[in-house]
Amino acid sequence: MNRYILALTAVVICTVPAQAQTMQHHDHSAMQHAVDGTGPSSAKAVPREPGQSAFAAIQEIVSLLEADPQTDWSKVDIEALRSHLIDMDNVTLRSNVQTMPVDGGYRFTVTGEGNVTSSIRRMLSAHAATMNGVRGFSYEVAETPGGSILTVTASEPSDLQMLSGLGFIGVMTLGAHHQEHHLALASGHSPHH
Repeated sequence: MNRYILALTAVVICTVPAQAQTMQHHDHSAMQHAVDGTGPSSAKAVPREPGQSAFAAIQEIVSLLEADPQTDWSKVDIEALRSHLIDMDNVTLRSNVQTMPVDGGYRFTVTGEGNVTSSIRRMLSAHAATMNGVRGFSYEVAETPGGSILTVTASEPSDLQMLSGLGFIGVMTLGAHHQEHHLALASGHSPHH
């Protein structure tokens, strides 16, 4: 009886990993066909969202780098992009903003605690350097305890209503330069970080 149990156990131990490998390969193959639309499962609905926005941004950049035969992988630094996305997350979700009208614009006092303070300082100084003069807006940044002060003024009085409506985080989105910046960071070219 013991020999029978030992023999059965040996068969199960040897068979299960082989079946698992076959299933993993099969599942991966089926999933790849679903993603690239080459297999029979391409008619089924396939999830497109990776589940988290920072992960999705990184995945998009990695896909672009993989598709570009000119990518110099010795310079690629995905961790730099990840750090920048952490800064973006901290500034967007974990900072406190006080808005005050000034002559011709608005002053945004942006503060936070711990790592958020550093994120604020990096993001605001980088944004001001990139966007100063664009759309006729002037950007000035000064450090304050716990963060930075961003003063944005408009050359056209008609733009004051726009600045008011945008508020701090809306102003930070102006220029739609973030995607190119993310690719530059990941490629090892950092214009201001």
